[in-house]
Amino acid sequence: MTALMALAASYAVTGSLFTVRGAEWFIAFSMCVLALLKLQNIESFATMFLNYDLLAKRWVPYSYVYPFAEGTAGVLMVAGALNWLSVPMALFIGTVGAVSVFKAVYVDKRELKCACVGGSSNVPLGFISLTENLMMIGMALWMGRMLFEM
Repeated sequence: MTALMALAASYAVTGSLFTVRGAEWFIAFSMCVLALLKLQNIESFATMFLNYDLLAKRWVPYSYVYPFAEGTAGVLMVAGALNWLSVPMALFIGTVGAVSVFKAVYVDKRELKCACVGGSSNVPLGFISLTENLMMIGMALWMGRMLFEM
């Protein structure tokens, strides 16, 4: 759905389906939808997230902050506004998430459920969750390049 939304937005704004901005919107829309899924039951999300996120294990409130940070970064990236805020936010949560997932799955070899689509998911922690975080990092780096071009 987020890919279709991005194609639709791209077409509405430029008259073309496939644009660089459309690809940016796809990632940003995905971040917003994933944040929304986490916020449906933040307690359940936080409980699952604490099983593997390295920062949340050290500072529990981070498990409650994370969905809001992801959603905020996504909305700002959709708007193309306040990159000085959205870029470091997405880079930070994406990096912590990628390192946490990599450690839990590939180093510790733990079999856990991913909290990436909310606390009631049955998605195994692994490649999909790592990809979500890597896409967030990639988006932050891509959008961050604009900070240095100004």
